[in-house]
Amino acid sequence: MYIPKSFRIEDEDRIHDFIETYSFATLFSQHNGEPWATHLPLVLNKEESALYCHFSLGNEQWKDVEGQPILAVFQGPHSYISSSWYETTKAVPTWNYVAVHVYGKAEMINDGESISRALSELVQKYEQPDSSYKLEKVDPHYIEQLSKGIAPFKIKIERMEAKAKLSQNHSVERQELVIKQLEKSSDQDAQQIATLMKANLEKKK
Repeated sequence: MYIPKSFRIEDEDRIHDFIETYSFATLFSQHNGEPWATHLPLVLNKEESALYCHFSLGNEQWKDVEGQPILAVFQGPHSYISSSWYETTKAVPTWNYVAVHVYGKAEMINDGESISRALSELVQKYEQPDSSYKLEKVDPHYIEQLSKGIAPFKIKIERMEAKAKLSQNHSVERQELVIKQLEKSSDQDAQQIATLMKANLEKKK
C-alpha cells in the first residue's frame, strides 16, 4: 500500500485496535491463476500474531489458499473532502480514510478442538454480552454437521501496513475547517473521520 510518511501508523497496539474494531475484512489470494477475494470477519489472536476464520466449503478459495501469500484488507471510516471547505481556490477534492493491510500465509485447521475454539471465539466476539445465544448450548450434533460445511483457517501475520489519511498534509487551520464540515454531516463515516482528525490534532498540542 502506498503510504506517505505523514499518513503511516506504526504503533502496533493502535493497529491491533483498528483490526478488532473494523474486523470485517476482504481476503485476497490467487485461485486458478486469478485474483480472488472473500469478505470475512477475521478474529485477531494477539498472542499468536494470527487471524482466524473459516470459508464455506462452497467457496473454492480454500482449495489452494494454504501456503500462499495472503492479503487481508481492513477498511475503516472514509469520507469525501471538498476543497471548498479550505476557503481557497488552490486545492482539489480528496478522500480521507483509514485502512490496514495484513500480509501472511494461510494454514488450514483440521483438528476438531481447534475448529471448536475458532468458532467459539468468533461467536464471543460478535455476540453482545447480554445475548441469550451461547454456542456451547447448541445441539452438538447440529454443530458437528455444520462444521462439515466449513474450511477453518488461520493466517500467521508476517507484516502489517496501516494508513490514516486525515488531512495531516494540510495546515492546522485547514484541518479544523474540514472537521467543522464533517461534523455537520449526518453520515456516520464522516463523523468518525472528524473524531479521528480531532484526536490527531490533540496529540500535536
